[in-house]
Amino acid sequence: MKGQQLFQSLLPSVTLAVLTTQPSLADTAKVNEVRYFASPQGLSAIYDLNSAVKKVNPQQLTPYIDSFPAIFTPISVITNVNPVGSGGATVQEFTATGVQGSRGEFQSIPPTPLPNSGKKRVAQTGSPKPNAPINNAVPTKNDQPPSYLNPNPNPLQFPTKPDEVTVQGTQPITLAQALELARRNNRELQVALLTLERNRFALREAQASLLPSANLSSDLTRSGPGFSDQILPGSNPLDPTFRSSSTGFNASAQINYQIYTSGQRNANIRANEEQVRSSELDVERQSEEIRLNVTTQYYDLQQADEQVRINEAAVRNAQASLRDAQALERAGVGTRFAVLQSQVNLADAQQNLTNAISQQRITRRRLVTSLSLSQSVDISAADPVQLAGLWNQTLENSIVLAFQNRPELQQQLANRNINEQRRRLALAQLGPQISLVAGYSLQDTFDDSGSIIDNYSLGVRANLTLFDGGAARASANQRRADIRIAETQFAETRNQIRFQVEQAYSNLQSNLENIQTATAALDQARESLRLARLRFQAGVGTQTDVIDAENRLTQAEGRRVSAILDYNRALASLQRSVTSRAFLR
Repeated sequence: MKGQQLFQSLLPSVTLAVLTTQPSLADTAKVNEVRYFASPQGLSAIYDLNSAVKKVNPQQLTPYIDSFPAIFTPISVITNVNPVGSGGATVQEFTATGVQGSRGEFQSIPPTPLPNSGKKRVAQTGSPKPNAPINNAVPTKNDQPPSYLNPNPNPLQFPTKPDEVTVQGTQPITLAQALELARRNNRELQVALLTLERNRFALREAQASLLPSANLSSDLTRSGPGFSDQILPGSNPLDPTFRSSSTGFNASAQINYQIYTSGQRNANIRANEEQVRSSELDVERQSEEIRLNVTTQYYDLQQADEQVRINEAAVRNAQASLRDAQALERAGVGTRFAVLQSQVNLADAQQNLTNAISQQRITRRRLVTSLSLSQSVDISAADPVQLAGLWNQTLENSIVLAFQNRPELQQQLANRNINEQRRRLALAQLGPQISLVAGYSLQDTFDDSGSIIDNYSLGVRANLTLFDGGAARASANQRRADIRIAETQFAETRNQIRFQVEQAYSNLQSNLENIQTATAALDQARESLRLARLRFQAGVGTQTDVIDAENRLTQAEGRRVSAILDYNRALASLQRSVTSRAFLR
């Protein structure tokens, strides 16, 4: 144990010496910051643990949902958190930065070939290169993404020419900008908002029954004798019995107000109120899902970028090993077999790089589709790979917070209330319906000696359904079954939420430990590759040892990146399980 502590404490200095004396060291990643802390078990490393969650300050989704919780606002869960060693003592940290080549920041040094080394290329003429950003696009400094990323405002527009779908450039964006673009452009969220708007109008329609209805009608009629009566022989217009033309005017007004509806009116209004509440919760649920999906896809994009970088480094390492093998062969101390092994290893590395670039393109287009961006742009990740934050809640507190704040549970309760009101609405059809009716009418015939005739009416109208064949009670029984379904779904959703929290919490803890293990393994893989190359150049090692060390280094780099991004995914999933509303109180 003491020897391990001594080795880890001296490793930064050893690494610095190696970087200055060994030019053929493998090309590796740049690490922003590595923090170490002392514990009873020895020296440990945590990669940039104090990096806080990126802040997002988006506008409200729409002007009519300003009362919603801050949707798409990432949760900042780091509040002066000090990691604690396994012995329970507060850790003592120091930062390994400021020294080129230390464990804080690794710089790659191009390999220097041995004397008389050749420049013969094998496997292919060059390594595949990822698509570089066009027009030297650079990420913007704020959380507002560039306006040219927005899609065509016409949802029915579709391209008809190849140049309309040709990618013109690649724009790096941050996670905060990706969330802002999702808030603006995501189609599923727009559908949820339109559904909410529709249900609010339906509520206004139901509330209109609280007011009386008024009707006004009028007609103007011109009447007279038929044409045949006027041309018949012997017709005398002066005869009193002769029908003459006349113009009449009728008008009536009526007011109707439902005094008693057996609870039908109130049940309908409350059902629509619960429907609006359910739609609001669905907007919140949809927003949380989109935030999780976009965040996860952004981390997938970061991982794809890192895989390209790692495979590019693997190709360079394989090329350096090939040059060493060729130089030894020309010097007479190497074998043709070692050169062939290096060529095969380089070909494998180039194939892996090609596959990584293809996966990078697919991941980029997947995120572009989720964000509904313009047809002619591509995006890349601008944020560095680092820890997104720490979770300072216990598992039990996380479960309780999820139960209190998840919109899915409240949606099931809202659905239960909707069905309860619909059950009452069905039974109200069997009760009496009483209305107050008031009317006023007037009648006048022009060109006569009579005066205007008017009258009014005031009455109470009652309606009672004596028999409907059992339809109302059957409808009420359907709603009662729907109530039991909602209660059962509530219990199932509650169990699923608990499992989601436990799963995300377990993944979070395991990946945090994996980060420390992967960081130590990466350092060991670098040192192993250095020693393998020294042994091979000295003639006491084999090319197989170098190839194995290169493969282990590539795998170690991939595991470290995967551990960091898996931790970030678990943190995003845990935030989704609890929802952002829990941290706004």
